[in-house]
Amino acid sequence: MKIAYVINSLEGGGAAFPVPAIATALRDCGSEVEIFALTRRDGRALPAMTGAGLTVHVRKGGEKDHWAANRWLRSVLAQYRPDAVWTSLTRATLLGQRAAAARKVPVVSWQHAAYLRPANQRLLRMMRNRSKIWVADSDSVAEFSRKALGVPEERLIVWPIFAAKEDTPQAMPWTTGETLRIGSLGRLHRVKGYDVLIAALKILHESNPPDRGLHLTIGGTGTELEDLKALILEAGLDNVELAGFIGEPAQFLASQHLYVQPSRSEGFCLAAHEAMQAGLPVIGSSVGEMAHSIINGVTGLLVEPDDPQSLAAAIRFSLNHPKNLRGMGQAGRARLLERFNPASFRAKAGEILQRLGEPCQSGR
Repeated sequence: MKIAYVINSLEGGGAAFPVPAIATALRDCGSEVEIFALTRRDGRALPAMTGAGLTVHVRKGGEKDHWAANRWLRSVLAQYRPDAVWTSLTRATLLGQRAAAARKVPVVSWQHAAYLRPANQRLLRMMRNRSKIWVADSDSVAEFSRKALGVPEERLIVWPIFAAKEDTPQAMPWTTGETLRIGSLGRLHRVKGYDVLIAALKILHESNPPDRGLHLTIGGTGTELEDLKALILEAGLDNVELAGFIGEPAQFLASQHLYVQPSRSEGFCLAAHEAMQAGLPVIGSSVGEMAHSIINGVTGLLVEPDDPQSLAAAIRFSLNHPKNLRGMGQAGRARLLERFNPASFRAKAGEILQRLGEPCQSGR
């Protein structure tokens, strides 16, 4: 089976980040996969794709020229002649559905978020029947797809976008006298809740006595960079670093003592699970898959989204009990390796191909 995997862009992180693992699982079942990106953006996802041996076609265009993108996609798919079109995110899905209809081939569509802008939600709901299979990256996204998009149960499958690895770099335990290093990875976008995190640190900074024994590093780029800089300056925080894009996330996570994910909304949240894989305890909002992966007080701490007071209390608890962090991190890692093992990840690829009428041929 030849699969055309259509993505919005090659932006680092987000929906493009798990593409190599997904494509590899499909290829391990005997399928051929090539990637078609509607625009380049920062291109940071490209090296991982080419490093995985994937052929990547990149359109020279922007994010709003939909008719031009539609013409390009139909043209390149006419040359590639796929047996199925795989899509990810709204723009790629809507254009992929049109291109697939012209070629009379089935569509498999990823849904990565438990929230969509109202206009995108309406469009995807209207076009939901053009995709033969909808793949949700977590149970929370599956529930959203049922309710908000109206995807029927028989067309929906859950495939967590994470295959745990045992050989990743591991975080070193905190030692007495060390500054508690806290890390977070994500787009600088309102949905990630970094303004909430800064507000929580401001609460700690203004407490009596002030809590100063920590350093926060946020890795990522995005539209809220200047706003977050202003919030940090206004709060008088000299222990917060906006580090920009992190090219080696595994090494970054291994250098931290604690991970915080203050998101307002999430699907699977790959970064939080990579932190658990590194043996870090995670303080996370009770949204998306984090609400299931984090066992409160055992593998980390759950807080309500958009609640600086709750987040500040969780960070303060970690500051007051730093010796507990190592045990929570190890418990989270063990749970992760059990729940998201590579065999289960590959099995989901085979299940989807089976639904497309192409049984997995492992070992090809």
